[in-house]
Amino acid sequence: MIPTHIWKIISLRLPDELFFKAKMVISRMGQNLDDAKSLSELEARDLLSQHGFNEIPEARHNPLRGILKRLWGPIPWMLEAAIVLEMLLGKVVEALIIAVLLGFSAGVGETQELRARTALGYLRSHLQVTTQVRRDGSWRAIQARELVPGDLIRVKTGDIVPADSIIRDGTVDVDQSSLTGESAVVSRSIGDTIYSGSTVRLGDAIGTVKNTGSRSYFGKTAELVKTARSPSHLEQLLFKVVRYLAIIDGILAVMLVGAALWTRADLIPLIPFLIVLVIVTVPVSMPASFTVANALEARGLAKEGVLVTGLSAMQEVGTMEVLCVDKTGTLTRNQQTIAALVPISGIHENELLTWAAAACDESMRDALNVVIFQEFKRRELVPFIRQKFIPFNPAAKRSEAYVTKGDQACHVLMGSPLVIIPLVGTSRELETTIEELSARGARVLAVAAGTEGHMTLQGLVALADTPREDAAKFVKALQSLAIRILMITGDTVATAQTIGEKVGIGNRIGTVEVSLKEPLKYDGIANIYPEDKYRIVKALQGAHLITGMTGDGINDAPALKQAEVGIAVSTASDVAKASAKVVLTEPGLQDIVKVVSGGRRVHRRMLTWTVTKIARTVELTVLLTLGYMITGFFVTPLFLIILIVVLNDLVTIALGTDRAWVSPVPERWNVGAIAEVASMFAAGWLILGFVILWTCMSVFSIGISQVQTLMFVYLIFSAQATIYMTRVRDHFWSYAPSRFVIMVTTGDMIVTSLLATVGIMMTPIPVLYVIILLGVVAGATLVLDQVKILIFRKTGILGTSNQDRPLVTEGKGGNTDPRR
Repeated sequence: MIPTHIWKIISLRLPDELFFKAKMVISRMGQNLDDAKSLSELEARDLLSQHGFNEIPEARHNPLRGILKRLWGPIPWMLEAAIVLEMLLGKVVEALIIAVLLGFSAGVGETQELRARTALGYLRSHLQVTTQVRRDGSWRAIQARELVPGDLIRVKTGDIVPADSIIRDGTVDVDQSSLTGESAVVSRSIGDTIYSGSTVRLGDAIGTVKNTGSRSYFGKTAELVKTARSPSHLEQLLFKVVRYLAIIDGILAVMLVGAALWTRADLIPLIPFLIVLVIVTVPVSMPASFTVANALEARGLAKEGVLVTGLSAMQEVGTMEVLCVDKTGTLTRNQQTIAALVPISGIHENELLTWAAAACDESMRDALNVVIFQEFKRRELVPFIRQKFIPFNPAAKRSEAYVTKGDQACHVLMGSPLVIIPLVGTSRELETTIEELSARGARVLAVAAGTEGHMTLQGLVALADTPREDAAKFVKALQSLAIRILMITGDTVATAQTIGEKVGIGNRIGTVEVSLKEPLKYDGIANIYPEDKYRIVKALQGAHLITGMTGDGINDAPALKQAEVGIAVSTASDVAKASAKVVLTEPGLQDIVKVVSGGRRVHRRMLTWTVTKIARTVELTVLLTLGYMITGFFVTPLFLIILIVVLNDLVTIALGTDRAWVSPVPERWNVGAIAEVASMFAAGWLILGFVILWTCMSVFSIGISQVQTLMFVYLIFSAQATIYMTRVRDHFWSYAPSRFVIMVTTGDMIVTSLLATVGIMMTPIPVLYVIILLGVVAGATLVLDQVKILIFRKTGILGTSNQDRPLVTEGKGGNTDPRR
């Protein structure tokens, strides 16, 4: 067994004929040795029982289990605790309402995921292929899942390598871009390892299986997918919100009990109120509202060819600050094209291409032959008359042809410069040209031609993976949304720099060792392996950056699963699609911009819910607590508080359908700023509420029961006004809501007015009182709306513009640091 680099040295020292004879003899020796070591069926069965099948078990998705999983977690626990409390208080209807909302959220979320999975087809692992194996001294075809370590297998052009194997005989060119990210085809010869999941582009080889299943290169990547998990920033936010409200509730409860003890009042009537405080604080409508917002946006994207398999991606993509983009197959086409034609002997490019075409075979569909003939036909060139053709041999690293040029017979060679140049001579200038082309990530071929014994170098043909047509437009569109793009690739630094400059990302390319410490100092990271992509995403998340990842290969799967927003492109492998939360089904990358816009709309709707939830909860609890301490009665009966919660929750669910303005910069969950804005609204409505309470009781001497009805109407009206004000950063009339939001909010106010004037569940009040109250709330809304604009511009919450948060441009590619 002789390593590849030794063969290269030998090839430069021996004449061609002796080199090939030596290699054939040694290869046959290796083949005979391997034949003697082929396994028997009995041995294979024993090894199969030890190592298991050569496959990655696919986790089956159980819809019922998926729904139950959505009912298990901190937020569902709070709602389930609220259901128990309601049942203990004998409020069966209220408990059923919460249960229905919780079940609705879980059901809609699971249905959306099942639809996306069905659309994808969620195919089986690509390892389920047939392969040639030698057992009991003879070759046979078996399912690849039955391979075991020690098996002798044979792979040829077009085959998918079924297991990690060491080549014992032969040479192959393999495409392992889906595993390692390398866009160029690599040659593997005796002693080299070929990995499961890679594709044989050219050649024929016999190898011994080394690793199968989860122990293979592909399997280890799959194990990373299983352990990868993205954090839930929304859940963290909600806990902070609930904790904020719980602290307020705790302070109010202590004040209320303290006042009762001070006045020696009976504490028993306060117990139901304290329980109601807890019920009001729990975000009952949150799961349903957020699920509706996510599902509706996901449905709209599905009509445009974007499948959302994880609804959490919709709420995370709105805050995404950094997008890691895999180069091969995402920014580039993963197809070789002619990057340069370099004539050497004073000839024209067309003549060099004609010589190269003579040494190619149009019937061969490998990348080399296809790209040369495509360019040859595009230029409408006339071929030489070919007398004899010897196909490209991976072991010899060259192809040959005998042609007639005019009346002269010529011999043509095309292949690796390491093989061709020693036959024709070299120069420092030529070596420099080859180094420059290789540094740009190109695969360089040398073309020589002439009569026997008088060969001259005609020139160099450089092949490279080129950017997608829409890559530069995509990069510019995302940068206009202030998202930092970080290119990730397994190719060389030079190749990454070339692609980065072409698509507009930039040319500051680092390596894993230095970039993990400060990844935002670079425009891209090169020379990485699958586990490095995963580590890069983790490093960005460790820097408190909301991270997205795009990719297409098996090697991208762990990072896609770990990122808050994993996006698989249309050409992605099944493993990558199963790991991502967003899957593009149409060619191109422009749909990612649609996903970002959709995510920012969802964020705006959820932000409206969050601000409104805090504001109205604080308003309600403080008004009831202080009102009781001042007047000695609850300004709104406790049973009406539950009705207020239900009516308001209907509106918050409707917010999932609202029209929303798309921010030009990533959104942010800033609990401090949210609390500040919400407190402003709560303070404004509380001041007005106490003014109304004092006016009704002291000025007009309205009875307690009618005062309670008026305050009930006031709380509903002020809640609707808060929703309209928190929707937008400017005046509430500057951006119209959806028809459904208008319908539900108007319906809430009409139902409230009818209940109050007719006297259903409460003491009736005159219609004039309702009209006056509506006018007072409208006037206060105009004042609070102006104050809101000033606070929003100060805090940067609920909508910003490029003038509010200027972008800092760095580097040639125009990348921005989202933290500045």
